[in-house]
Amino acid sequence: MKVYFTLCAAILFAVLASAQARALGLSGLSNKDAVAGLKEALSKGSLAAVATLGRQNGFLGNARVKIPLPQGLQQLEGMMRGLGMGKYADELVTTMNHAAESAVVEAKPLLVNAVKNMGVGDAKAILGGGEDAATQYFKRSTSAQLTQKFLPIVAKATQKVKLADKYNEFAGKGAGFGLVDARDANLNDYVTRKALDGLFLLIADEEQKIRRDPVGAASGIASKVFGAIGK
Repeated sequence: MKVYFTLCAAILFAVLASAQARALGLSGLSNKDAVAGLKEALSKGSLAAVATLGRQNGFLGNARVKIPLPQGLQQLEGMMRGLGMGKYADELVTTMNHAAESAVVEAKPLLVNAVKNMGVGDAKAILGGGEDAATQYFKRSTSAQLTQKFLPIVAKATQKVKLADKYNEFAGKGAGFGLVDARDANLNDYVTRKALDGLFLLIADEEQKIRRDPVGAASGIASKVFGAIGK
């Protein structure tokens, strides 16, 4: 019976919430090694996302997560460039993205704790949930704390840019006329939110890697659990 449940857990983790997993059931998740394997895989994936974004040009050099000026202010940006003031717009965009890169590094301990505090029920929900169930778990568990961590780092970076105050002035007016999303009216809030969006986007990418190739994405005890499939 013990061998059966161990093998069942290994299969469940390999397919990660596929239709086959739902058919087999999630009872095997009570197996200690299986839960530890999931934790290791998710920890590895989330920290890989942090490493990718938290380096020089991690945001600025990645078109998928690069933080632009809000859509409502892009007309202003075009006017600035037309008046030969493009360097100021470039400075602001560069600063926003470098601020996000610095802030994302602070996500590491919070993501590690989220994995550490994951219970069997959380693991079952991830396996039985959708394709981004793990990413949604991280969002629920860390978003509020990450926002608190990111904001002062972003604020410290943006205060060095003269155009930052003008951003708040123009964005505030734009929000009043419905031209700018009210959430984007404050520069630091905007950059922090976009930094979180980028982080969770890459965590979702890492989750998909685990779902597509659980054995290849795992190591250590996770590899031991997933590797049981081929035995």
